[in-house]
Amino acid sequence: MTNSLRVRLLWWLLVPLAMYVFMTGKAAYDNARHTADLVQENTLLASARMIAGEVEWSDGRLLVDVPPSALEVFASPQGDQVFYNVSVDDGRLLAGAPDFPTRAADGHDAPNYYDADLHGKPIRAVGFVRQMYDNGAIRRVLVSVGKTQASRDAMVRELWRPQLVRQIEIVLLAVALACIGLTFELRPLLKVKEEVMDRDPMQLEPLRVERLHTELRPIVEAINQCIARLGLQVAAQRRFIADAAHQLRTPLTLLETQLQFARQHREMEPSLNEALAAMQRSNRSMVGLTNKLLLLAQAEAADYTQLAKQKVELCAIAQDVIEDLAMFAQKREIDLGADLTGSAWVIGHEGLLSALIYNVTENAIRYTQAGGHVTVAVARDERNVTLTVTDDGPGIPAEARSRVFEPFYRASADTEGTGLGLSIAKEIVQAHRGEIGLGTREHPERGVVVTVNFVRAL
Repeated sequence: MTNSLRVRLLWWLLVPLAMYVFMTGKAAYDNARHTADLVQENTLLASARMIAGEVEWSDGRLLVDVPPSALEVFASPQGDQVFYNVSVDDGRLLAGAPDFPTRAADGHDAPNYYDADLHGKPIRAVGFVRQMYDNGAIRRVLVSVGKTQASRDAMVRELWRPQLVRQIEIVLLAVALACIGLTFELRPLLKVKEEVMDRDPMQLEPLRVERLHTELRPIVEAINQCIARLGLQVAAQRRFIADAAHQLRTPLTLLETQLQFARQHREMEPSLNEALAAMQRSNRSMVGLTNKLLLLAQAEAADYTQLAKQKVELCAIAQDVIEDLAMFAQKREIDLGADLTGSAWVIGHEGLLSALIYNVTENAIRYTQAGGHVTVAVARDERNVTLTVTDDGPGIPAEARSRVFEPFYRASADTEGTGLGLSIAKEIVQAHRGEIGLGTREHPERGVVVTVNFVRAL
């Protein structure tokens, strides 16, 4: 997960947001405390002023009648306890709790706010001094009012928690939007991945960069440069194979003619004639291998964009191939048949499709025993054209079916061949964006069915 670009980007977004929420949450909490303290202190002072306003002289003595409204201002759902104390500077208690922790301001009569404990409970209190005059006598009356902190703490929570919840909701919304945005913005990169994964191994076309972000284009352009260099190397190898095949074909053909001419001399010794016959067979094998290599290079180099410009009729091509292989099948005592009904048009290269049918059919004839049957059939439906070549030969072992399309692989060493027929067929089918596979007949113990599917040309 740590290597995930999506997760790492989210972390880069989440960490600053978390720091922002922490800092703003702390600031909101401090503001809430300050506001609650200010409201509480104003209420304490208002209550103290109301009580101080009720202090009066009576017969030379100070008396106080605490009004209920002075205490009702503290009413709250939290049920705070309120305490007060009214005392004169000579120590006489006028009203209230005698054990109230009083504290007057030093040197002046301004209100004094302080924290204290009463009956084991923390309280916030204010001390307010009122000077009383009577016949030249001056007395300082200290009015102290205090209350527990439940309503103040509740106010802090009511002021702070909604802001914190809103900020957390904003962070969660930002993360959700970032995830959605990353999902949409990473789609072009995922499409590049799918395009690479769905490609044929020999498809060396550059990747499209039109819809990619500016930051991703250099990466894809570097991949395209690597593909271009790889394409040049593959093209050079294909040209080498094709050139080598062309260069070999001419001297091999000349050698075949010379060997055939040499065998026409009747005075030749039987041993020499047998040696020349063996040389001629080897030369024919080399000619066949050279032609197959040249065809394989041509099939690998085929470009579908150019093939797609041609429309060909597959039944006619199959008919021509069957006529070309009729003598070969007759020589091997094989009944070569055809099931070609109607017309079946596909997009492709006529020469390569002819080579495809030729190689698959020749391969079936070569591996079928004398007296066997090989049938070439072409069928079509609304979307596809299907070519099948069926034989009743010995079949292909199950362990060899996965390798028969590999170059130079031969399922049986007792039969002449180059091992390139089905690999050439596979390359041609892939160049035409088709599918090729092996199947079995109704009696799977004998025979092979090669099936090739093309998209039907409209």
